[in-house]
Amino acid sequence: MTALHVPGVRQRLRSIFGGSVGNLIEWYDFYIYSAFSLYFAKAFFPHGNPLVEQLNTAGVFALGFLVRPLGGWVMGSYADLHGRRAALTLSVTLMCLGSLIIALCPTYQQIGVAAPGVLVLARLLQGLSLGGEYGTSATYLSEVATSRHRGFYSSFQYVTLIMGQLLATVTLLVLQRLVLTQEQLEAWGWRIPFVCGASLSVFGFYMRRNMVETEAFQAEAAKRPVRHPMRELLRHPREIALVVGLTLGGTLAFYTYTVYMQKFLVNSVGLSRDQATLISVASLFLYMLLQPVFGFLSDKVGRRPVLLWFGIMGTVGTVPLLTALTQARDAWTAFLLVMAALVIVSGYTSINAVVKAELFPASIRALGVGLPYALTVSLFGGTAEYLGTWLKLSGRETWFFWYVTACILCSLLVYLFMRDTHREHRFTEAEALPQTASPHGLPRPPP
Repeated sequence: MTALHVPGVRQRLRSIFGGSVGNLIEWYDFYIYSAFSLYFAKAFFPHGNPLVEQLNTAGVFALGFLVRPLGGWVMGSYADLHGRRAALTLSVTLMCLGSLIIALCPTYQQIGVAAPGVLVLARLLQGLSLGGEYGTSATYLSEVATSRHRGFYSSFQYVTLIMGQLLATVTLLVLQRLVLTQEQLEAWGWRIPFVCGASLSVFGFYMRRNMVETEAFQAEAAKRPVRHPMRELLRHPREIALVVGLTLGGTLAFYTYTVYMQKFLVNSVGLSRDQATLISVASLFLYMLLQPVFGFLSDKVGRRPVLLWFGIMGTVGTVPLLTALTQARDAWTAFLLVMAALVIVSGYTSINAVVKAELFPASIRALGVGLPYALTVSLFGGTAEYLGTWLKLSGRETWFFWYVTACILCSLLVYLFMRDTHREHRFTEAEALPQTASPHGLPRPPP
């Protein structure tokens, strides 16, 4: 049996930085599609009603989510069998390829229906990448962090996720305001961020190749490895159901107030594209800063109270907030309402990764976090923009508000009856010490 390589503080922080930067680049690559879809919709689909063109691009956006469960399964199994670092390196490579394909793809006028076909292929590659990215990066950051600060360090997954989305929006803002005209953006300027994304992915590949492997995976690799992770995962049906319930309302709220919100501010509130972009940049920046605050809080008071904050306030406040947004007539009011919603959603996004990681043993942790999460995000998060746009087009937009509320309520019921994973978890440092059994059959960490 080989000795474990235990990283020092500096190496641990460097690895957290490397994993986080790679996560940022991946999400930047993924989000520039949504940020620039207002400009490249005409390039890939027949000209017509602009709202219908947006519906088509939103549909392709949703397709990228539908393949994420496959990515969660394949990449999660790979991470549990061959290491977190190897899986993270592979995921950033796939994302690079997807961005490069979109950047170089000919338009609908040049190759006809093949253009949307190539766009779909690129989004499927990116969806496969992200399907594995979430579970593996959540596992990596949770395992490489120290036990007392696991919530704080794990929150940086969403810091970099939001930073990737923010960077995509800032790229749009710079090109809109300082570099190109609207005509140039629609003609060819939308390709620039995809080229940048592919280039940044090369840097992400280098960073991840030089990260240390986690102690938890090393310990599992030194023992008899699990040869069939999927078969082993199915022995944990309660934990799988918990991941689905934890994710349901949170992912829908997140994609409603971030990805879909820019279109919502234009199509439903009536603000200009520039105003919507400015609101997105300002709100995302403050939202990003909130993640470590809530993560740190969860290390002090537990995960469950933070989740309950999101569940209760999201259930009570979603319809009033979205209704008030549709009635807002100035950018400042819209910004304050969006920011209020994001403060609520932070109760989920800041700690959802660590809560899921704490549910599973190291032997199937990446698969256990990634697959049920990806399935839930595909059904609810990835379809948020499409469903919101479709209901707006059909004149039933308020139905979407109640749909988001109902999903958050379902998650709230899960939060009310679940254990607090901060105190009852499956991380190896707890399992290696003398313990007593918990009422749920999980080891209870020592005092």
